[in-house]
Amino acid sequence: MSFSNEIKSELAKLQPRQKCCQRAEMSAIIHMDGSLHIAGHEKFALDVSTGNAPVARLLYKYLTDTFALKVESIIRRSVLHKANNYLIHVPNQDKISQALNELGILDDHMLVVQGILPRLVKRDCCAVAYLRGAFLGGGYVSNPKRNYHFELTTDNAEFALDLQALLNRVGLPAKISDRKKNFAVYMKDSEDILRFLALIGAYNALLKWEDERIVKEMRGQVNRLVNCDTANLNKTVNAAAGQIDDIEVIKSKLDIKELPSALQEFARLRVEYPYVSLKELGELFNPPLSKSAVYHRARRMSKLAKKLLRVSPQV
Repeated sequence: MSFSNEIKSELAKLQPRQKCCQRAEMSAIIHMDGSLHIAGHEKFALDVSTGNAPVARLLYKYLTDTFALKVESIIRRSVLHKANNYLIHVPNQDKISQALNELGILDDHMLVVQGILPRLVKRDCCAVAYLRGAFLGGGYVSNPKRNYHFELTTDNAEFALDLQALLNRVGLPAKISDRKKNFAVYMKDSEDILRFLALIGAYNALLKWEDERIVKEMRGQVNRLVNCDTANLNKTVNAAAGQIDDIEVIKSKLDIKELPSALQEFARLRVEYPYVSLKELGELFNPPLSKSAVYHRARRMSKLAKKLLRVSPQV
């Protein structure tokens, strides 16, 4: 089961107690997943399709308990995707027009509503319920092991704008992406996604998301530190190898004892400890030297080696 379906299965168990919130949640699911069929004057039928069984059961319960509608449920198995698709079919009946109006699918003139009717989300609790329903109907959250992404997908531009405004109203800075036939209301910041999961009551998913995010960020930090240490080690080894090469050039042309005592000591310690850093090498001097002092001696050795090579290029 995908991470998004895990969240939906968790949310489908959180039926709000207040009828106004139930209507808001139902309205959002239908707006996201529903198809309204108009058979004549105030004759309507409704189909709602979902790939999540708990969501289908929740909507079935809402429609039958709240509005006493006759509802048919059909399970359709996809051969291609090897997964079930659940169709909730509400045929034309006496109570359907009133139910669709209360759910904000039809306005008071029995015209189809493209966006979100303000009366449905007037209260903050209803706004949250609507966002929960929108996620149940067409929401997606990526597995945090891979990346951070949240979106609500719809084919209705006006509805997408209203969803964005509703998310902004609760303090979540959502954006909209136009994808030819669809519109995605999305967020990519992990903190914003966590706040959304907390807002709609997906606490188990929130804890799992946070755990995965912490592990991912710790691994990233460890990798960065390892890469940094590796780069520093390579730099130290390469620098030391260059200094030993300089010493070998000088030895081939001069007696090391002819050098100043400071350079003699540097040459002896560098050859004896070829893999230590300049800082560590400085600690081996008697008395100990600073990193800059050791670096200064290494520069003097390098200049001398280059001078000798210019004088005798065959060396």
